[in-house]
Amino acid sequence: MKKTTGTDRSITSHWRPATQAVRGGTWRSEHGETSEALFLTSGYTYDNAQTVADRFAGEAEGMTYSRLQNPTVAMLEERIALMEGAEACRAQASGMAAMTTALLCQVSAGDHVVGARAAFGSCRWLLDHLLPRFGIETTVVDSADDDAWEAAIRPNTKVFFFETPANPTLDVVDLAHVCEVARAHGITTVVDNAFATSVLQRPMDFGADVVAYSATKLMDGQGRVLAGAVCGSQEWIDEVLLPFQRNTGPNCAPFNAWVVLKGLETLSLRAHRQSENAVELGKSIEARVPKMLHPGLPSHPRHELAMRQMSATGPIFAFDVGDRTTAFAILDALRLVDISNNIGDARSLMCHPASTTHAGMSQDARDEMGVTEGLLRINVGLEDVEDIKEDFDQALKAAGL
Repeated sequence: MKKTTGTDRSITSHWRPATQAVRGGTWRSEHGETSEALFLTSGYTYDNAQTVADRFAGEAEGMTYSRLQNPTVAMLEERIALMEGAEACRAQASGMAAMTTALLCQVSAGDHVVGARAAFGSCRWLLDHLLPRFGIETTVVDSADDDAWEAAIRPNTKVFFFETPANPTLDVVDLAHVCEVARAHGITTVVDNAFATSVLQRPMDFGADVVAYSATKLMDGQGRVLAGAVCGSQEWIDEVLLPFQRNTGPNCAPFNAWVVLKGLETLSLRAHRQSENAVELGKSIEARVPKMLHPGLPSHPRHELAMRQMSATGPIFAFDVGDRTTAFAILDALRLVDISNNIGDARSLMCHPASTTHAGMSQDARDEMGVTEGLLRINVGLEDVEDIKEDFDQALKAAGL
């Protein structure tokens, strides 16, 4: 591969997904390095004054400041955009920086946002607290009720915001239907795709306008760094998102971008194997728990929809054991699986959402979402699935299940 092949869309757009994940976006310096270079610099120098003037005026390509461009970050952005099937991408400091940027860059006081009620706790905080603080009205709907989306539209509705599968209740949204409703009313759809990533689900293939990520999760995949990303059309990124990002600064650090670049090389292998392990684990414990929430199993109310939208249903699922005492007993009995509120890691992790990821929400909001005191969320890792199953077997027995 030549030094600039990885940044040439006329070539890379024809590569298949696995090749894009390994080589997309790669730009090599004059040294011809094999791995992507890590550029740890805050600023740049110029040969003459006119060069920098032209760059700041947008009349010439090139770096100006690492809050706006960095070679390592640019490689990550191009690779994610390729994998997503998007025209452009901007990397962010974290997943929540991505969600906040994707929303705030396009709404103003007097606008209205419709969001799914099942969401990561901080995403619901944006809808319930942050946006209203700035005069932006919000409505949350049952994302599985296809008619609810259109019923919630007002004359000032600007954005639909949702994740699928949702954290932590694994609600599945009908992407094609909701995106079609939004498009018919001139509404922008913002989809949080962190539970799946582009290797398992590509929301833009179903009509989504904007796709946002916590790259901290499956994209890194090994619990090392925080990062986020927002994908969209070139026009939307340049004219809507970039002015907000330029002036508020939620940019991704070069080192973090480099780590995520390395993670993307193995993303498909990890995501599909972890999905297989999650299905096998789910099957092994389903009969022993009061309620299973796993889109990869036929018992999920939207299993068929999930299988149509996704190539695999991901490493994450949840189950309800009835009460906090039983949930804590299972967590405390684990020997292999870690108690941790992260997801997407190559290690198996489990947490109690009501006391961790959604602890900052009111009881009424948790009840509305289905985040009960007995709910446990599991991220199934790359360990031998038989070892994971054995650990769950003894933990469930210790809790009386």
